[in-house]
Amino acid sequence: MMDKTYIIENGILAQYVLGELNLTDQKRVEQTLNQHPELQELLIEIESSFENLANDNEVDVPISVKNEIFNEIARNKTKMIPLDVTQSKTSYIWIAASVAVLMFIGYIYLFSELNSLNADFQTVSEENKDLNNQIEELNSSLKETNNWLATVNNPETEKYVMKGNKLMPEATVISYVNDVKKSVVIYTKELPELDNDHDYQMWADVEGVMINMGVIDKSKEMLAMTYISNAESLNITIEPAGGSDHPNVSQLVTNIYLK
Repeated sequence: MMDKTYIIENGILAQYVLGELNLTDQKRVEQTLNQHPELQELLIEIESSFENLANDNEVDVPISVKNEIFNEIARNKTKMIPLDVTQSKTSYIWIAASVAVLMFIGYIYLFSELNSLNADFQTVSEENKDLNNQIEELNSSLKETNNWLATVNNPETEKYVMKGNKLMPEATVISYVNDVKKSVVIYTKELPELDNDHDYQMWADVEGVMINMGVIDKSKEMLAMTYISNAESLNITIEPAGGSDHPNVSQLVTNIYLK
């Protein structure tokens, strides 16, 4: 005889209904059922649940599986002509077990479909998240572009075309400086590419002192730089990747004096 608690906690009744227990365990379960009416009620509920599950969630089970089950039922009916009560009971057990297996297969297919739907939902959720991130990036880029346009088109903005010197004659950088808004925007498309070990860096000359305005990000054609008050000139140098604390004046590629 099996312990009542063990039967409940390990789902033994469900296995009993599905015919997954060996003959010895079946007898042990039945002995315990005879002594515990509450287990009998639980057994009835489980049987009812399986039946409702099969009725409410019908799925298309492959025809080959159905045929195999029904053929097995037919074979057992043929083999077990009910000569007496015991044989008749055994036959019914085979039929019940076969039906239970069919219901269990249906449950497995339903569970598989549910997992597939959950996976699809997860994929759609991730795609929506990526799309929202892209929209946020576009909105941010649009806002930044509008700020640049506002600076460029502002009548108080001064435009400075910085031509490359002998070190880099092909270079051209257009700077837009607004002393009222305290903003600087540069257009870097005509600034030649550097190797991965070097960056362009912009400097403002204030009374002979070069003040860092930031490293130029060549991945962007329009770029906002740090505004420095009372700047007398703008200067661009080539520095080690990531920028320097002090400019390498021997690598000055362009500069211009401000009005």
